[in-house]
Amino acid sequence: MARSLCPGAWLRKPCYLQARFSYVRMKYLFFSWLAVFVGSWIIYVQYSTYTELCRGKDCKKIIMYLGIWDNLPGVVKCQMEQALHLDFGTELEPRKEIVLFDKPTRGTTVQKFKEMVYSLFKAKLGDQGNLSELVNLILTVADGDKDGQVSLGEAKSTWALLQLNEFLLMVILQDKEHTPKLMGFCGDLYVMESVEYTSLYGISLPWVIELFIPSGFRRSMDQLFTPSWPRKAKIAIGLLEFVEDVFHGPYGNFLMCDTSAKNLGYNDKYDLKMVDMRKIVPETNLKELIKDRHCESDLDCVYGTDCRTSCDQSTMKCTSEVIQPNLAKACQLLKDYLLRGAPSEIREELEKQLYSCIALKVTANQMEMEHSLILNNLKTLLWKKISYTNDS
Repeated sequence: MARSLCPGAWLRKPCYLQARFSYVRMKYLFFSWLAVFVGSWIIYVQYSTYTELCRGKDCKKIIMYLGIWDNLPGVVKCQMEQALHLDFGTELEPRKEIVLFDKPTRGTTVQKFKEMVYSLFKAKLGDQGNLSELVNLILTVADGDKDGQVSLGEAKSTWALLQLNEFLLMVILQDKEHTPKLMGFCGDLYVMESVEYTSLYGISLPWVIELFIPSGFRRSMDQLFTPSWPRKAKIAIGLLEFVEDVFHGPYGNFLMCDTSAKNLGYNDKYDLKMVDMRKIVPETNLKELIKDRHCESDLDCVYGTDCRTSCDQSTMKCTSEVIQPNLAKACQLLKDYLLRGAPSEIREELEKQLYSCIALKVTANQMEMEHSLILNNLKTLLWKKISYTNDS
């Protein structure tokens, strides 16, 4: 039986053959794409597991190489061996010891350590706060085995960690709810409290897939993977409280220079926990870092991603005054997070307060008064709405 040819086509293959080839081609493309997707996912899972895994043997090599094992108190050695399931022994040759104190005795070690810590805080924090009180707090933390004395090994370990802003902030805010607890330290390694959810919102995808997702669609998609609105409100209150903690605290003002969702997390009770505080720096320290930096425009006067100053065109140098306060950056992050799914009866007022908050500038007159007023109004609005809900 003869089959008709495609209309308007002479000496072409029958139509059903073209349809068949089209179907086969689509099927081939679909399964090829599926194979690439599955393969990429498997590689991503294997790679992330490999790079993020904390291995006891690697920790052992680092600790032995740094030459700090011999200076650790026995109780700390015991705890570390149990935690890492390892016997440290003496198989690696420690690195040549760096001299921090010359022929120290117990008394001279503590006194010299106090002087060095005081000088460090003077440079980082300026004259803000009671530095002597902070030094005494550091001595308490440095006494790792709680024997009432600071050994040479403990002093060296603490000194290495004090160079890190995150460690200093954990010590200063150790009694605050939204700062992760310091679980222990050794050399320049330290362990923080575990946080169940390590991003404010969003879903983790393989980098191969990320390349093909438009940024606008990605932001919208991230907002779908969030807790219920009352729980989001509770997390947001936590962030506002943390901003309050670092704004003109007992030891000066700290600036949040990377306010992004990946640096914030929360626990199973939906209490906010800071996941990464490495870009939260003392204001005095930041001013020293950025002032007199050569610049062509304001874009050259940025520290981290969020701490911006202006470029003085007459001198072509960056000024030292940060333009946007912590609260404005926090509100910018929370805007879409809170407005999506917000109850209709407070949405308009919430949006108004968030935009007022985002508009805050450090150079504005009566900024501190506006800062406190907006922060308290936001917290009150959110608490009133969630106080009697089960989710809160």
